[in-house]
Amino acid sequence: MESAEVARRFLKFYEERGHTVVPSASLIAEDPTLLLVNAGMVPFKPYFLGQRTPPSQRMTSAQKCVRTPDIEEVGKTTRHATFFQMLGNFSIGDYFKEQAIPFAWDLLTRSEADGGFGFPEERLWATVYTDDDEAQDIWHKKVGVPLDRIQRRGMEDNFWSMGVPGPCGPCSEIYYDRGPEYGREGGPVADEDRYLEVWNLVFMQFERGPGEGKDDFPILGDLPSKNIDTGMGLERMAAILQGVDNIYETDTLWKVLDRAAGLTGTGYGRDQRDDVSLRVVADHVRSGTMMVADGIRPGNEGRGYVLRRILRRSIRNLRLLGGEEAGLMHELTSVAVRAMGEQYPELIRTADSIHAVIDAEEESFLQTLRTGTAIFDTAVAETRRSGGSALPGDQAFKLHDTYGFPIDLTLEMASEAGLEVDEAGFRRLMAEQRDRAKRDAREKKTGNLDVSVLDEMLGRADGRVEFIGYKDVLGEARLAGLLVGGASVQAAGEGAEVEVVLDRTPFYAEGGGQLADQGLIRLGSGAVIEVDDVQSPLAGLIVHRGRVRSGEAQVGDTAYAEIDVDRRRAISRSHTATHMVHAGFRRALGEGAAQAGSENSPGRFRFDFTASGAVPVSVLRDVEDEVNDVLINDLDVRAFHTSIDEARAMGALALFGEKYGDEVRVVEVGDYSRELCGGTHVARSGQLGLIKVLGESSIGAGVRRVEALVGIDAFRFLARENVLVSQLAEQMKVRKEELPERISGVVTRLRDAEKELDRLRSQQILAVAGSLADGARDVNGVAFVGHRAPDGTGADDLRKLAVDVRGRLTSRPAVVMVAGVPKDRPVVVVAVTEGARERGLKAGALVGLAAKALGGGGGGKDDLAQGGGANAGALGDALAAVERAVGAA
Repeated sequence: MESAEVARRFLKFYEERGHTVVPSASLIAEDPTLLLVNAGMVPFKPYFLGQRTPPSQRMTSAQKCVRTPDIEEVGKTTRHATFFQMLGNFSIGDYFKEQAIPFAWDLLTRSEADGGFGFPEERLWATVYTDDDEAQDIWHKKVGVPLDRIQRRGMEDNFWSMGVPGPCGPCSEIYYDRGPEYGREGGPVADEDRYLEVWNLVFMQFERGPGEGKDDFPILGDLPSKNIDTGMGLERMAAILQGVDNIYETDTLWKVLDRAAGLTGTGYGRDQRDDVSLRVVADHVRSGTMMVADGIRPGNEGRGYVLRRILRRSIRNLRLLGGEEAGLMHELTSVAVRAMGEQYPELIRTADSIHAVIDAEEESFLQTLRTGTAIFDTAVAETRRSGGSALPGDQAFKLHDTYGFPIDLTLEMASEAGLEVDEAGFRRLMAEQRDRAKRDAREKKTGNLDVSVLDEMLGRADGRVEFIGYKDVLGEARLAGLLVGGASVQAAGEGAEVEVVLDRTPFYAEGGGQLADQGLIRLGSGAVIEVDDVQSPLAGLIVHRGRVRSGEAQVGDTAYAEIDVDRRRAISRSHTATHMVHAGFRRALGEGAAQAGSENSPGRFRFDFTASGAVPVSVLRDVEDEVNDVLINDLDVRAFHTSIDEARAMGALALFGEKYGDEVRVVEVGDYSRELCGGTHVARSGQLGLIKVLGESSIGAGVRRVEALVGIDAFRFLARENVLVSQLAEQMKVRKEELPERISGVVTRLRDAEKELDRLRSQQILAVAGSLADGARDVNGVAFVGHRAPDGTGADDLRKLAVDVRGRLTSRPAVVMVAGVPKDRPVVVVAVTEGARERGLKAGALVGLAAKALGGGGGGKDDLAQGGGANAGALGDALAAVERAVGAA
């Protein structure tokens, strides 16, 4: 039974029993405490906590999840994986144990012909919490499981909570006996390799208090309603139903693994090291594909860092398997898209965009591996020169953080060089970086608020703040919540920095690329709050950040919210312009040019999109012309709500990384553009006036950025450009249209003159080579030349002079040292003849002595080396140090 069929049967079974099928949420978690959705119940957490009203009291889903704490173990075992799918059924205050347990038993044991999974009853075991007599009675008396196949376990194994105060409850887990060939008798408590957990039924009925670990917390009491949360791992279930030993041999993962083996000329099951790499590639390619499809882009922090690490581990392990050429990730991504496409059709629709991101990351990392190797070699040389036996942790961290060099590669190459790596120092620096990234991400999203305060504010606003800003720019409201320094207060006086929650507001919270509104909140008491930022740290919650300009703000007061209308209009023009530019680029470059981010600010916007390379200037101009032609037609801009399915049917674009409910808002610009969007827009395209594209650039692997101006800002830019061109034309004494040719000619002549000056300067410097060779002094049988060149002499000329002088002294042992100060920092070059090298004199070692005197470093080959430092006044000391070393040879 293929994985897609396992999911289909599960969802159909529960749908037939009154459950609403909820589509998988994005891997991008709404919960600000999570980077990624890591459990099937995460999207349902607001319902369990009472923060939102569920669409149904009975729900079921197949949820995408990513967990990476054990990423280093992926591949080493057949149990660990980063991406997995969790099947679950949920009851919010509806049924409880007496129905949840029989439901699970029925689905597992029902024949495949009748829509079940066909498990033999005698091979299923159950565990219950140590004092959960009710669950045991249901298993035994209602379902019919013998008592000797029901085992009791403690809080460590059979009690669930989110790890923080909130809902919790006992579990009942279902295990499948794989047979005596997998381990010893005795049920799950004896051997969890033989008895494989397939389903966990969580009975949420208590509220827990604070505490550490899985069992060190108090139970505060009963929840207002009892809930059911179950989780069945799709991959593990597929392994059992497909008769394979582990998840890597199931259909979706095996397709990627088998293709990776074919592309690299290896085979699974032949070599343990190759098997590890093949499993890493299979898991990580699938994970990376799913993350990119949900709008995550490779980066150096947060989710982007997780994705980059996953993709680069894939590429690294492909190289270990012998696959060093570019394009392997493209092929494997195609396999992953086809393997998962039946369950997630959006993968097929967005395949071009997924490829653009992953292909670019592969190309970037292959280049990183080439350049990183050279940097690694330098770090090894420095370690050896200092007499160390281990590469310092900060060097390993720099290789990883700055150059993207994987730590496992650093460890392997260091071992080959006979060195260890200070892993403890590296891990410490990595942990500090991760903590900073998490803190920065959390603070950007939630400001000074912690999650418990956010929950409280949401409750004060009756579960959701009403946004009235699509139609109104001012409105009456109630001040529902007030915070100072992240703490809830009842009042705040003049000058206080505050965060304000209203029950309804015209202020648009930053989101979807659109900057937040600014404006004033006038209170019935006469107090005035100046708002400079608006955020939505939790779904349904809008937080106004600003300062009490006068009076005292009090919770419960009547509020009159008024936005800065001119700013809103300018931002709305930018937002509509972004939609139109997006449409223009998709027409010019194809559907692979998918939006990957944007920022809409007053008069200016930037638009990020996926592309495999730079966009030609001609395309930029064509898109600009096309969009401005559309503006002239003054098309109607219309926003309306419809179902997500209907929006897709009409071709509305759903953007990567955005979350959409069953009902969505569609924004149309005539027939030119149609996107799902929650932002504010103009009424007609003609209100944009003019769009001016400033240029495009790369902002990361597979992502380009276009920046543009709109409206009066675009007009003012063009006016300034015209004045500048007029001034240049007047100075050059030509017509405007002749400027490019005239300036090109001037630049060419200037470059030619600079080259001639460089040639004459080099000739002048090299002219002294003969006299320097003739004046070589005998130092212990070695001809020694120590010369300080005039200040300003370039490093290349210093090198040429040293080589020239050495060439005139090849008949005898000779050491030539040339020093100078090209740009405020001293440089030394040492050239050594073969005769001097035979006496043990090496250029690299001599340069090291000179550079040390200068307070710097250097290196090179035995015959020619270069170094430098910071103390130009010590050049004489550097020359003397080299001469002493020659004399001692």
